[in-house]
Amino acid sequence: MKYKYILFDLDGTIAESALGIRQSLERALKDLGFDGIDLSDYTKYIGPPLLDTLRNLCNVPEELCDKGYELYKLHYSNEGRFMNKPYEGIVEVIEKLRQEDVKIAVCSSKLEETAIQVMKDINLYEYFDEICGSNRESTRKDKKDLIPYAVEKLGGSKEDFGKVVMLGDTWYDAKGAMECGVDFIACNYGYGTVETMEKYKPVAWADKPEDLLRLL
Repeated sequence: MKYKYILFDLDGTIAESALGIRQSLERALKDLGFDGIDLSDYTKYIGPPLLDTLRNLCNVPEELCDKGYELYKLHYSNEGRFMNKPYEGIVEVIEKLRQEDVKIAVCSSKLEETAIQVMKDINLYEYFDEICGSNRESTRKDKKDLIPYAVEKLGGSKEDFGKVVMLGDTWYDAKGAMECGVDFIACNYGYGTVETMEKYKPVAWADKPEDLLRLL
């Protein structure tokens, strides 16, 4: 293995989750009175923090963003998270990594407690050394903040960044990896696009989960 610390994005990398995210966001927006926003393009809102999506994509006024955030969490907790399922082949990849001398973590912009719950829902929680996510104070929400946090939780430090790789499917993951100076492998089977990721210079591309093993 080239790497000692392997960080997995969750949505679009481990789990097919778009339907649950879209439905929860649509319902939250409807509750706020913002019905009819086009959410057909998953690349625009799967990956970045939800508050950024509400502000920048959905044009929700700042004074309503916190309420929208809470409404989304309610709908996602009650229904959306149960629509998640692991990508075909990803379980076998993770099982084989557990046999190697590496540390693996989920590194997601979801709230940490939500990421933990999703991993339990899809029966993959026990496979990972750590499940790392954002916090309610928004001091840890971007991948540039989450990557060092995950490495530290795995027992490493910034001195180990040469042995770290971030696996993700969006420009958001790629940008965070570049900002931290760690390698990025683009999971081209997820929700992002080649055009938005390639400018951040991934070291490799995985067209299907099985490709990850030979790239790691």
